Amino acid sequence: MKAWFFLLMLGWALTAHAQPSFREVKDAYVASDAWLLARDGRTLQQIRLDKSARRLEWTPIESVSPALLHALLYSEDKRFYAHSGVDWNAAAASAWRNLWNTRTRGASTLTMQLSGLLEDGAKGRGKRRNVLEKAGQTASALWLDQRWRKDEILEAYLNLVGFRGELQGVSAMSWGLFDKAPAGLDERESALAAALLRAPNALPATVAQRACGLLKAMNRAPECEGLEGYAALHLRGPFAIHREDMAPHLAHKLLTTPGQRVRSTLDFDLQATAARSLRANLLQLENRNVEDGAVVVLDNATGEVLAWVGSSGDLSGAAEFDAVTAPRQAGSTLKPFLYALAIEQKRLSAASLLDDSPIRISTSSGLYVPQNYDKHFVGPVSLRMALGSSLNVPAVRTLLLVGPDAFHQRLQQLGFDTLRETGDYYGYSLALGSADVSLLALSNAYRTLANGGQWRPVVTAPGASGTVRARPRPALTPQATAIVADILADRSARIHTFGLDSALATRYWTAVKTGTSKDMRDNWCIGYSRRYTVGVWVGNAGGEPMHDVSGVSGAAPVWLEVMDYLHRERGTLKLRSDPPALPVGVEVRAIHFEPPIEPPRRELFIAGTGQDVIQANSLTRERLGQGASLDAPLRIVYPGNGTVIGLDPDIPPASQRVLFKATASLPRGWSWRLDGKPQAQSLWFPLPGRHVLSLRDAAGTEIDTTAFEVRGASLKPGDRHH
Repeated sequence: MKAWFFLLMLGWALTAHAQPSFREVKDAYVASDAWLLARDGRTLQQIRLDKSARRLEWTPIESVSPALLHALLYSEDKRFYAHSGVDWNAAAASAWRNLWNTRTRGASTLTMQLSGLLEDGAKGRGKRRNVLEKAGQTASALWLDQRWRKDEILEAYLNLVGFRGELQGVSAMSWGLFDKAPAGLDERESALAAALLRAPNALPATVAQRACGLLKAMNRAPECEGLEGYAALHLRGPFAIHREDMAPHLAHKLLTTPGQRVRSTLDFDLQATAARSLRANLLQLENRNVEDGAVVVLDNATGEVLAWVGSSGDLSGAAEFDAVTAPRQAGSTLKPFLYALAIEQKRLSAASLLDDSPIRISTSSGLYVPQNYDKHFVGPVSLRMALGSSLNVPAVRTLLLVGPDAFHQRLQQLGFDTLRETGDYYGYSLALGSADVSLLALSNAYRTLANGGQWRPVVTAPGASGTVRARPRPALTPQATAIVADILADRSARIHTFGLDSALATRYWTAVKTGTSKDMRDNWCIGYSRRYTVGVWVGNAGGEPMHDVSGVSGAAPVWLEVMDYLHRERGTLKLRSDPPALPVGVEVRAIHFEPPIEPPRRELFIAGTGQDVIQANSLTRERLGQGASLDAPLRIVYPGNGTVIGLDPDIPPASQRVLFKATASLPRGWSWRLDGKPQAQSLWFPLPGRHVLSLRDAAGTEIDTTAFEVRGASLKPGDRHH
């Protein structure tokens, strides 16, 4: 007896001074997961960062099922509320049984077990302890019982003890085994949980047998019915814990530390709406070889990201791919910034006429020939109509005016940090969006248009990196952005390509642009109202071409649904989006064209550049960079030898015709031959591949020949692509 007392006093001396308080234990507890919260505090995403064990949030004793507490105490420590940390009666009985070699489990109380958990660093049950260690555990239990409340001992034990496999703590056990909160555990689930404490990794049948014995001892024998099958169903693993899974891509960017809880700028309901809309629209396109998409919503004033949908989830073969930040080919979405630069430089106005006719540009890699989609490949068109209807040749001519380097520098000022090469590297195709940009950068650039040309970084978490207080920097002039915004909001300017009624037409003021990249690999719809900017990308993470999917059919329906949600009626209040006021330095003129190639209209000009009459006959190819004379002998003018024609999936196929042109009208009897076959007319529907065109006189003699190539997805006549 003296020896045992000496060991107990020694154990007390070794352990009592080192025991933490309940508050210290709770504060030191770190979950294996981290949580991303919406702006209102609701959980958007839960991700696991610590792989050593699975621990969820600390569970207060009040949130634990009474059935589990009852089963725990009945199984592990019936006299828990009566003893002082050590059950001396049970210890004496256990010692007596051990003396007679009777198999016994021992007399370790919950308080003693908690002492062991604290000693093991909350890693669960450790190795078997020797006599001195057992004495120290006993002394610690006595110390804990004197300084901790009983409910604190129970609460800490339930949060630190290992139940099965990697599941540590009552919350991980409850969600991992039974997919419910600890407060919802019923009597047989509680019995199974209590039985696991004695042998966490026992076979399900063994656990069920022990749980049934516990239920019978508690006079709950009917609960044993079907228990073995229930245990087999829930205890075999793997133990998947249900998680909130609404914003995984942003969560992986913001959450870095286990136990972290980060409040983001995301709007919970808007995030759900954007994801649901994207999924629904992609399901409608399931036969068009498209499975991925992304949505971003920005608050124009603050730059806060209100929605960040990085993929289509289970519809995607690469759901982890974050299409919000991944570089993709921009297509026609860069055109507004090109025209804004030309307007700002006063090289062009919204009423300026651009030559919409074939153009061949010599480059270091050969001829660059953007495909003209006008039916006759000739004719002047105003900048307003060219931008609104997303015409390609006028955009390339505009880039010839401002220069690739100047446009490239402007794009970098707008935050496109993926454009790391020089303007000459991208060449004239930069006007048609050959460069790679991210949806986030593109949406923020359109937000710059919405903010009068002032660029600011986006914000994903309040106060993150000081971005809320970041000063704006001017990237575009207010005058140029106001004129471009007016064009992008003009339904009539879109009529050539999109008609008056499309997914781009809203019941409130918005400015919007679509785009489709080469071979239909990406399509976009980016637009803004007075308060919000919404960006949508649709495509395939692996870059596979879509089948007959364009900006209007793929991305625009999602854009419209999200924008409508943002401007929905809320009670008696409907969020309005009126046209913005024109800045100082912009004047309005009533204009008309001579000859009347476009209807009279009101037009916006930078002050000092306005005109009332726009003369179409003043348009010359030399001024617009064509540089080619039309007085050559009768030869093939278009397509020239070596021409590469790119089909634009953003344009209606019926409008993508190639007009075979000679230096003059063909005399009677002269004819075209394409790949050796006679052509009844000069207008040809282009087919991808290499072709040879020849010009023959009335006698059938070949006068001229040219070889060219058509690139792009094959389009069926009659289909529409925008």
